[in-house]
Amino acid sequence: MSGELRRYCTVLLLCAAWPLAAHAAGDAARGEALHRDCLGCHGTELYVPPRAKVKTLATLKKEVERWNDRMNPKFTKQEIEDLVAYLNRDFYKIPK
Repeated sequence: MSGELRRYCTVLLLCAAWPLAAHAAGDAARGEALHRDCLGCHGTELYVPPRAKVKTLATLKKEVERWNDRMNPKFTKQEIEDLVAYLNRDFYKIPK
């Protein structure tokens, strides 16, 4: 494959993946607003030692999804991403 064709393919792939990357990222400000619903059942004491057990972003997301099963109405996938971004920004501070 020529250098020019390789560059073209790379640019094409990046352009195709851009909307997915933008959608997957959570918005911490929106997550903070959504978090008010969580405070109806528990406070923020779950997010700090000694009760905080989450060590990775994947685990944090799984925990948010697990608790989402108790919500009615449930948070959307994007809202879950937003909540994870907020919780990580303000409490967990897990490097990305």
